[in-house]
Amino acid sequence: MTSLHGPVQVFAVIALVSLPTVMYGGYALLSLLHRGKLTDSQRTFFRAGHAHAGVLLVLALATLSFLGASGLGEPARWVACFLLLSGILAQSGGFFLHMVLDRPGKWTAGNTVTVAGAILLAAAMLLTAYGVAIA
Repeated sequence: MTSLHGPVQVFAVIALVSLPTVMYGGYALLSLLHRGKLTDSQRTFFRAGHAHAGVLLVLALATLSFLGASGLGEPARWVACFLLLSGILAQSGGFFLHMVLDRPGKWTAGNTVTVAGAILLAAAMLLTAYGVAIA
């Protein structure tokens, strides 16, 4: 693995430190499910938010590895890292927001935030792909 510098190193540390928080979220989910404190709809969106957070953080680690070896300059790497982090937070966070609003079958701000997260993540992936292509 190439040595990490600048934004890639900073965001790799953020992703690695964030993973235990997602692991704790799994424990919290089991605790809430056991107590029956969530509606079926809330349970669905809690699971979706939790699963997306974990999978996207692992995706971030793989993406950061590619980004570190890409031909992008440091300013573009900062942009890609911020797109990646904000996309992960928005996509998974949108599910939690929708869960809190608890309006089954209705479009909420949570749905909008989730879609915005997907767009940010797509931008991060495309920027990283460009950087890998020019390396």
